[in-house]
Amino acid sequence: MAKVIVVGAAGKMGSLVRATVEADGGLEYAGGYDVENIDELDEVAPAVDLVIDFSRPSALPHVAAYVRRTGAALVSGTTGLSDAELSTLEELGSCARVVWSSNYSLGVAVLRRMAAQAAQALEGWDIEIVETHHNQKADAPSGTAVALLQAVNPAGECAVAHGRSGIVGARPKREIGMHALRGGTVAGTHEVHFFGADEEVCLTHRATSRQIFVAGAVACAKKLLDADLGLHTFDELMF
Repeated sequence: MAKVIVVGAAGKMGSLVRATVEADGGLEYAGGYDVENIDELDEVAPAVDLVIDFSRPSALPHVAAYVRRTGAALVSGTTGLSDAELSTLEELGSCARVVWSSNYSLGVAVLRRMAAQAAQALEGWDIEIVETHHNQKADAPSGTAVALLQAVNPAGECAVAHGRSGIVGARPKREIGMHALRGGTVAGTHEVHFFGADEEVCLTHRATSRQIFVAGAVACAKKLLDADLGLHTFDELMF
């Protein structure tokens, strides 16, 4: 039975991860780490098979130190990471099995694929991405919205407009709008709009609870334990 620690265990996502791990017959919950004890990961925390991290970017140095010390597999769902922090995850792949995703929903993974295909088929159409989350979400745009942007604009050729204000003039052809809505208790809604002449296509994923992300992350974690060393993607492991 694989032993698991959860980083960010006291948070909303972390507490759901803990409960899901504890209910899983193939995993054993071995402890949680948060702000008050995160330093223990550097030198004191005992070795386990797997780390699941749904915390904040500030925890990454401690998580990285633990992975380097123990070789534990790492499932990271932390969003708002900088390019340098993402590079740290890639470097960890030299000594451990690592997967990072901004969204562990299978439905969102399918949405990314559909959006990429639609962007190719509807070349020249205007594209707008809209994401909606609860009023406690810290980062904007969401990591999932950024992943959708990469799906429809893989070469980075289009300019990105993060909302619009004032007299902005006619919409440039090679521009993608990114819009972040915040309110209430929304678990997460993502829309990719394609606007053509006299018609519109809208691809939507709507999450009604955070449990879908937790279930996907735990399922992904089990596959990661059997994977080779390196930084993996959610799609690679699940499809």
